[in-house]
Amino acid sequence: MSDMTTALWIFGVILLVAVAAITVVRLRGTRIALRALHRSRSRIDRFKLTKKPFVRETLLADEAIAQAVREHVAENSMDEGKAWSRVEEYIDEIVPFFNILAYYKIGLVVSRVLLNFFYKVSAEYAGRSAQGSLPRDAIVIYLMNHRSNADYVLVGYVLSGQVAISYAVGEWARTFPLEYIFKSFGAYFIRRKYRESLYHTVLERYVQLITRNGVTQGIFLEGGLSRDGKLGKAKIGLLDYVLGVAREPSMRQRLYVVPVAINYDRVLEDRSLLRELEAREGRKRPPRLAQLREVLRYVWWNTARLVARRWRRYGRASVVIGEPFPLAPWLEQQERETGGLFAIERAERLARVQALSDSVLEKIAAIVPVTPVTLACAAVQSFDGDFISHEQLIARMGDMRDVLRELNARVIHREGSVEEIFDRAWRMLKMRRMLVRVGAGYLVLPGNRPLVSYYANSIAHLLGPFTQGVRERDLLPALGTVGKR
Repeated sequence: MSDMTTALWIFGVILLVAVAAITVVRLRGTRIALRALHRSRSRIDRFKLTKKPFVRETLLADEAIAQAVREHVAENSMDEGKAWSRVEEYIDEIVPFFNILAYYKIGLVVSRVLLNFFYKVSAEYAGRSAQGSLPRDAIVIYLMNHRSNADYVLVGYVLSGQVAISYAVGEWARTFPLEYIFKSFGAYFIRRKYRESLYHTVLERYVQLITRNGVTQGIFLEGGLSRDGKLGKAKIGLLDYVLGVAREPSMRQRLYVVPVAINYDRVLEDRSLLRELEAREGRKRPPRLAQLREVLRYVWWNTARLVARRWRRYGRASVVIGEPFPLAPWLEQQERETGGLFAIERAERLARVQALSDSVLEKIAAIVPVTPVTLACAAVQSFDGDFISHEQLIARMGDMRDVLRELNARVIHREGSVEEIFDRAWRMLKMRRMLVRVGAGYLVLPGNRPLVSYYANSIAHLLGPFTQGVRERDLLPALGTVGKR
């Protein structure tokens, strides 16, 4: 036997062993994943398990995409083959590859550890259980406000015992290893502010494909993170794509929306968001080196606290899941008023979708959870001066809580008395130097006034007679810029 033949035999044996090992790992991994799925009692939309090549072939055979290619070629004098190559690039970029093992044995375990390390997580329903009150064939769209990039993890964790949500994720996560992680969790990627018609046709047809096949989706209705703490304006792009499946009468009765409201005692990226807001207003951003030093200081500070056993969690991360409602009545109303929602001019149709989105955002606003820090900051923000006595602050928090209860707002109800609520808030406010104790009261440090405003703004719309006072404080002059801790 020649050396070449021997080498080939060895290579063949190694290849056979490798294939066998991979097969065993895959089978073992699948069994582990299925056990995890059964333990969680969660529902997996069957289409999420569809292999990416099948989804790719389905989209490439879509006549709407073929028509968009023809139009793109005509408008740009482009070779048709290059246009189809671009479509394939878009499909590869958008379409995920859901992995049960990654989601249930890695993702949920890591999210549970991290979330409970940083926060005290709470979740409640504004009514009946959202999933339990829906028909079995319901196509569910969770529409949410957007406070932090941690929202993806938080809502997925809270709903993990019910369903695995497919999110639309922006370009910020298209870096290794985030892109691989998000895609393995079933998230699909979108390009924000990218106007090419061909791209949007591919994205629209993909969104409608997964909607038609019953995939549960999560959409951040504001489109991006709140920079000032207030609820932003409702965006309609993805929701309009989802509604496109209602062209098929059989789909209309299956569409349901669930409003979801999110709030935190501390948003991890709050200072960065405020700097972006300052940059939009024409103020100069700190240099990248200064930002790097700040990040390193943050890591060092918290590592030291952890080593010294002085670590404290960042308070509450809270989710309120609203009452599901069907889209069929709204679609029937549009039919009566227009004679056909998808037969009218696009501008008129989008205006009607905008009205729907605005109404859902109002439902979200009504159930935004009130956490200790947000209540304390709203009370502080309602005073004109930078010094507030302890008695004044506690009394104002009590008055605000009474108003919130009258309006049926979602106050965290297990925090005890107003004094106990403030004690929980004070730990965070003191640690971040948003307030300092001075004699019988508290002083707001000028550089951190924007942070106080940011957290107050998240609940100001719920405060009835106090809303105007909280809003007006932002109009008063403030000194300094966002602090460093």
